[in-house]
Amino acid sequence: MNGKNIAVLKLNEALQNAVKSLGVENADAFFEKPKHEGHGDRATSIAMKLAKTLKSNPRDIAKKISDNLTSEYINKIEIAGAGFINVFLTEKFYSDSVADILRQGKNYGSVNLGNNKRVQVEFVSANPTGPLHIGHGRGAAVGDSVARILEFTGWNVQREYYVNDSGLQIETLGRSTQARYFEIFNKASECPFPENGYKGKYIYDIAREIIDIEGDKFLNEPLNNSLDYFKKYAAEKIMAGIKTDLEKFRVTFDNFFPEKFLHENNLVKSAMEDLKSNGYAYEKDGALWFKTEDTIGDDKDRVLIRANGVPTYFASDIAYHKNKFVTRNFERVIDVWGADHHGYIARVKAAIKAMGKNPDDFEVLLIQLVNLLRNGQSVNMSTRSGEFVELREVLDETGTDAARFFFMTRRSDSQLDFDVELAKKRTNENPVYYVQYAHARISGVMREFEKLGKKLDDNYEISSKIFADKNTRELADILTFYPDVISEASTDLAPHLLTGYVLSLAGAFHSFYNTNRIIDDPDGKIYLAISVRNVISSCLNLLGVEAPERM
Repeated sequence: MNGKNIAVLKLNEALQNAVKSLGVENADAFFEKPKHEGHGDRATSIAMKLAKTLKSNPRDIAKKISDNLTSEYINKIEIAGAGFINVFLTEKFYSDSVADILRQGKNYGSVNLGNNKRVQVEFVSANPTGPLHIGHGRGAAVGDSVARILEFTGWNVQREYYVNDSGLQIETLGRSTQARYFEIFNKASECPFPENGYKGKYIYDIAREIIDIEGDKFLNEPLNNSLDYFKKYAAEKIMAGIKTDLEKFRVTFDNFFPEKFLHENNLVKSAMEDLKSNGYAYEKDGALWFKTEDTIGDDKDRVLIRANGVPTYFASDIAYHKNKFVTRNFERVIDVWGADHHGYIARVKAAIKAMGKNPDDFEVLLIQLVNLLRNGQSVNMSTRSGEFVELREVLDETGTDAARFFFMTRRSDSQLDFDVELAKKRTNENPVYYVQYAHARISGVMREFEKLGKKLDDNYEISSKIFADKNTRELADILTFYPDVISEASTDLAPHLLTGYVLSLAGAFHSFYNTNRIIDDPDGKIYLAISVRNVISSCLNLLGVEAPERM
């Protein structure tokens, strides 16, 4: 049933039929969770939305809809306020919902939004000039989870990492490593450290590795002769470390796309020629310019190729996105960028329009900074100065599960406080522990159930009377919204919705567990517990977090 809840579909269908009885076709009529307790189990504002179309008072419309609204799942209907229709659901709605969740198993929530269309998610893409820090970690967690959610909702996803392995930053990395090499031999004066060089300890470590391999062979060569070696060795060493860290973080990629490929295959030059022939670029003062002022109302046109013939990053990015949209024919492209690139989005969209593609098919997820807290104190970080906390350090301290969950507790474009001490706690104060404990608790209940020689019925016979209990009803109610949460998380590229949802589900389960007997209950509460376990497992998997059987 396409991952949706059948009982919910039937309830909404009853509402749509009631609206059709008024002569209105294709109205966007559906029930929602009321904002205030006491306003029923579900509510709809459709009567107010139809007031203009039907030229009638919303309360009168609500009355007519209510008179024609019939369903085995509706116990009582009330009209409130300006024309809200509040419904109180039968216990059968919940028993049917839980049975449906169990029948669908891992497919529950997997609504088909993508229809197997090809989408590329490019994320992390950190320059190989230093190890991944926690800011990169947040982008990795968000990007990977977005890819998982898109796959779960019917998209054909490719994960890509763009490797900036050419340009000024790699030049600076090579010179920084070369300078440390000379410094270790007490010859720093012969190879001064670059003004904006990378100062982290890792540069010394790479320089020492080169000494172990090559000895002092570069001391008597002209600096420019050995620079390529230092650039290549340092970048490859750092990139290998990045891949190791990402693997530990449960992040994998289908493709690593090197920037060098663009230049070695003249793809930048080809993309620039296309822009000129299409009237989007022009030459002035020896440089090539993109008409961003006319195209998107930018404050000025932007340089593509400098007067000295060196392409800008913008030129490379245009060639790269042309490769995505035109050469590889992705129907949708999602880039995950740092929040400081906000102003760059419109320029890339303009370039995509210039390629003859729809700029709306290009989306950017912005990742805001992470404020790392140790013992309540903020830790200052700067990649260039070497003062930063590596992602691997955080993973060693907190574990992958806590780090991934914490990174997605807020919208990606909101600043995040990451409390290391809280992430390390194995108590209910720690949100990921709290959720995982719910899953482990249910797994323990199932083991006990089996030890007693009891067997589960494939028909999932659940007595509707168990939902007379408030905690039981609230728990089942949360389960019915999972497909809606998945749909919104997929549409809005918002994995933080899943952390919020699964926390509320775990909380409802703990309340249910503390007030209900499960194992020896004859009315099927074990099935409700299993459905909760299935949904927690599904949700954690989409977040890249493990669902443990024991804790």
